[in-house]
Amino acid sequence: MSKAIAKTGVVTAAGAMSGTSLDGVDVAVLETDGRDIVGFGRSAFREYSAEERKGIAAGFGLWSGDAVEAAAAVIEAAHLEILRDFTDVDLIGFHGQTLAHAPRMQGTLQVGNGAMLAQELGVPVVWDFRSADVELGGEGAPLAPFFHHACARYIGATGPVVFLNLGGVGNLTWVDPSIAEPHLEGALLAFDTGPANAPVNDLMQERLGLAYDKDGMIARGGVVETGALELFLAEPYFARMPPKSLDRNDFDEMVALVRELSDADAAATLTAMCAAGVAEAMQHCPSAPSQVLVTGGGRRNPVLMQMLEVSLDCPVVAIEEVGLDGDMLEAQAFAYLAVRVARGMPTSCAGTTGVRAAVGGGTVSVP
Repeated sequence: MSKAIAKTGVVTAAGAMSGTSLDGVDVAVLETDGRDIVGFGRSAFREYSAEERKGIAAGFGLWSGDAVEAAAAVIEAAHLEILRDFTDVDLIGFHGQTLAHAPRMQGTLQVGNGAMLAQELGVPVVWDFRSADVELGGEGAPLAPFFHHACARYIGATGPVVFLNLGGVGNLTWVDPSIAEPHLEGALLAFDTGPANAPVNDLMQERLGLAYDKDGMIARGGVVETGALELFLAEPYFARMPPKSLDRNDFDEMVALVRELSDADAAATLTAMCAAGVAEAMQHCPSAPSQVLVTGGGRRNPVLMQMLEVSLDCPVVAIEEVGLDGDMLEAQAFAYLAVRVARGMPTSCAGTTGVRAAVGGGTVSVP
């Protein structure tokens, strides 16, 4: 018999995240009351096999059909496998896998059945975090900013800081921790900066059979093609005011722009595009942050980090410098959001997704 989720006090939640870079499933435990971070627990990573990666990727950009169902089956099996070691928590936040994201048109699609996971694991599962936001006119992304606000308070930041997540897609959260609650005006501004690791990963897979450009070694030997970079920055997305969000494959033409280049020059140019998108995005910040804290796989690429340091006017550091875990931050975010959803608290607002009113998105499935 599953225990009910306590309505007050500190609870223990596990968050599970599978991102667009398709490396695998991250799971991380967090202790929180839905507002403050009380403590961080254990974490684990379950890597996707090449075959699993291929099966999920076949569903990218699709809204229904056999490929979507097959991708969902891979996601559910992988999550069940790793989450069986996390059934000692009060609840689980299950993000699922985004296959398609077009908030102004069809909506947003994250596959994976949270109700099934709840039954199999015997633990309440919070899932489908994005749909309610999109239905209220929001972009449905990014959703980590409310957690970033809690992180800024946890590390003792007193003035504005930026959290920069470089996964498959890049997203930025400008946080003013002096404003007590994340949904209050002026506390947050968040939006996608542009493609991050996904185009480079795709290039590496296509040309060299590699999952990614480890340590930026391929890009390091190349020269940036400035003409391609200028064409990239002419994309209308960069002129749009935030909040705004992207689908993983919205910039497919990036790879076309570098198709005639050598492996090294192509990797260097795609890496420079990621950094340039961030530099453009920083101009939208309400005030200059004291530092940019980089999370996600991109922080492990010294070539990309060096490009960011040159492009931005403030210190750029890996998030570990302030005592947080850059590999598990998104999984921790969905643990945090799960508690907020279970307690009827908002998880997004106008400053993060452009939604008309602060909304708590998510479905709670109890076994």
